[in-house]
Amino acid sequence: MLKSDPATWTDPRHRLGVAAEREVIALLRREGYHVLAHRWRLHRHDVDVIARRGAVVVFAEVKARRWSSFGRGIEAVTARKQRELVRAAAAWLQRRGRPGDVARFDVIVVEGARIEWLQGAFRPGWR
Repeated sequence: MLKSDPATWTDPRHRLGVAAEREVIALLRREGYHVLAHRWRLHRHDVDVIARRGAVVVFAEVKARRWSSFGRGIEAVTARKQRELVRAAAAWLQRRGRPGDVARFDVIVVEGARIEWLQGAFRPGWR
């Protein structure tokens, strides 16, 4: 849930990011996922979208790009960002997970009208 209306935000990059997250939420729903959280926060770490289909819980990092001249969105998910996502996911699973849940870490890049969904983009050291 957003704390303020994106239409009032002055930085167009933030509005672009929220629009991309909403596109990803719609995509996940079309693919049969139940969206559990949008912009879930743990201290200073956040997960853009958390969704479930069966026992699979997807922790999705959404990257919005107007163009790829600054590199692909997947390249922006550094080892540090991966560690932060894993830490936040572990906390979410501990608080809200179910026995038998399997975590999957996806990166979904929205570039214009094109969406690139990398399922299982990286794996943490735990299951």
